[in-house]
Amino acid sequence: MNYLDRIFEWLDKLIDKFIKNKKMNAMMKKLLNKETILYLVFGVLTTVVALVSFYFVDKLFDRTGFMGKYGYQGANVISWILAVTFAYITNKLWVFESKSFAWHIIRKEIPSFAFSRLLTLGIETLGMFLLVTVLDLNKMLSKILVSIIVVILNYIFSKILVFKSKKK
Repeated sequence: MNYLDRIFEWLDKLIDKFIKNKKMNAMMKKLLNKETILYLVFGVLTTVVALVSFYFVDKLFDRTGFMGKYGYQGANVISWILAVTFAYITNKLWVFESKSFAWHIIRKEIPSFAFSRLLTLGIETLGMFLLVTVLDLNKMLSKILVSIIVVILNYIFSKILVFKSKKK
């Protein structure tokens, strides 16, 4: 048993100790499981990768005038590429524990992962356009708001479409 497994075993015991109601106990264990917590941790880190890279690329595009007033969209796509690369690796290895890099596995995972993330990129791009261009909200605030929706959708898609063969 590794260090991480011990933490989740401890969390399980903590839930048993403090939540005596069986239905509430079961619900808490379902919500606070290893997969969900790791997804949230890596989801936050992926969001940090996206936000930090967006900030710096957007500043670069603003200074150079690249893409004019739509430079934030180019910055958004670049931040997306960096974040998706980080997310695939962390989701594969630690969240859904799909540790094999055998060709027959990754040839299914990578296209499914890329497709689901392209779908949420479309949602993110539309959201950014609506919030920044139409509603004239701050770019960073808009990026944060849209990222919350995207993290939730990405978990659902990863769980159902990409890493579905890995049952706990």
